[in-house]
Amino acid sequence: MSIIHNKDIGTKQKALAINLNPEIYGSFAEIGAGQDVAANFFKAGASSGTIAKTMSAYDMTFSDAIYGVQQKKRYVSEERLLSMLDHEYQLLIERLAALKGDTTTFFAFSDTVSAINYNKTNEGHGWMGVRFQHAPNSTPNDVVLHVKLLDNNNNRQQQATGVLGVNLLYACFYYREIPLIFLLSLMDNIEKDRIQIDMIRFEGPAFTKVDNRLMSLHLVKYGFSDAALFGPDGKNRQPSEVLYKKHIVVLRGRFRPVINVHMDMLRTGVKQFLEEPDVDKENVVVINELTLQGLKERNADEKADIDEKDFLDRVDVLCSLGQTVMISNFQRYFRLVAYLSTITKLKMGMVLGYPNLEYIFSEEHYMDLPGGILESFATLFSRKVKLFIYPTLRDGIICNCLRFSPPAQLVDLFRYLIANNKIEDIRHFDESNLQVRTDTVLQQIKDGVEGWEAHVPAEVAAMIKERRLFGYT
Repeated sequence: MSIIHNKDIGTKQKALAINLNPEIYGSFAEIGAGQDVAANFFKAGASSGTIAKTMSAYDMTFSDAIYGVQQKKRYVSEERLLSMLDHEYQLLIERLAALKGDTTTFFAFSDTVSAINYNKTNEGHGWMGVRFQHAPNSTPNDVVLHVKLLDNNNNRQQQATGVLGVNLLYACFYYREIPLIFLLSLMDNIEKDRIQIDMIRFEGPAFTKVDNRLMSLHLVKYGFSDAALFGPDGKNRQPSEVLYKKHIVVLRGRFRPVINVHMDMLRTGVKQFLEEPDVDKENVVVINELTLQGLKERNADEKADIDEKDFLDRVDVLCSLGQTVMISNFQRYFRLVAYLSTITKLKMGMVLGYPNLEYIFSEEHYMDLPGGILESFATLFSRKVKLFIYPTLRDGIICNCLRFSPPAQLVDLFRYLIANNKIEDIRHFDESNLQVRTDTVLQQIKDGVEGWEAHVPAEVAAMIKERRLFGYT
């Protein structure tokens, strides 16, 4: 029987379908604003067929007594969610496995959510997860996600959380065999401007064919989030968990493939950023950013889909170099800075090639903004941000900030930014790298031209050959 995403089924219908399924049985544990998930199952009817227990350890002292004391007093966190899943699932198995285990697929649903407060001084968000069996007596699976609640009303945020929780549990039992349908179904009956899901992770025997990095790409590609993040180990990370109160250095690129120029940009750019007097050297995170636009070939059809294998190849190479990778839908830098500024107030650095400086000062790229280029600059440069410009070689001339000639009407603005330490040339770069272009190296790899290995890090060359990446034959 083929699995089809039924977009017409309502929240109450989903909850009732689970309640009427005699094989599904489990518990709900909710902290904070996430009280509406279990409520949806009670209101749907026949809940006694599904619910073994519901509870809410709302008080922090009770929560610590049940789930353990947090090292960091953050109760809306992945750490707290996992401790809830561990505790609640273990109780199910201990108390019910002997009685129901041979005919039942058990689940433990948990969430810990902070909705917007009365004075609207916080941002609503939460962690949500399910630990469940896909067959009786099977090893359990986990699905964990982080959600940002965007409604400007506490009740609406709670209602959206309730719908999302029902969608998640329904997907675990009815859509798990097709990960993309699983993901898309999470937004059923929720308008996209009400929530963002910026991290999701699948683990367990039911998800052996799921690549979580690919799921990160889907989160951004299908508009669930503007950005997704994963670490050098390839595991999905929630951006705020990694970047909160950190100095951030970003290098944007297509990285197809990573070449020595990229590594030199990182080395020199990060070195100069660490020399800034208002930067704490022990509190810096470096990110390599891939944009959706950058994942498509140049001059390709704008409507063409992203090559998922090619995406994973690029990520594998970056992760092998110990890099943290971000996928974003921020084609313009000021959008990226605005997003990161919601996570950290500390100084950030952007490492750019000289052509990106030209792009930033091209007014035609801001025609859609009411305030034009000044509106974009107000966002980009009003934050604690500094651009570090890596030079480009053109016709034998090294192009950098000293040689940059912005349009006449922007000359004074450019000088102002230079004088106020907002833009700086990268020094001590490896001049031999300026002769090399990423597209040229890529073509050499495809054509089997000898010597391309000299232009990429040794570990990258070895990986390209071993796994036949980027058209290597």
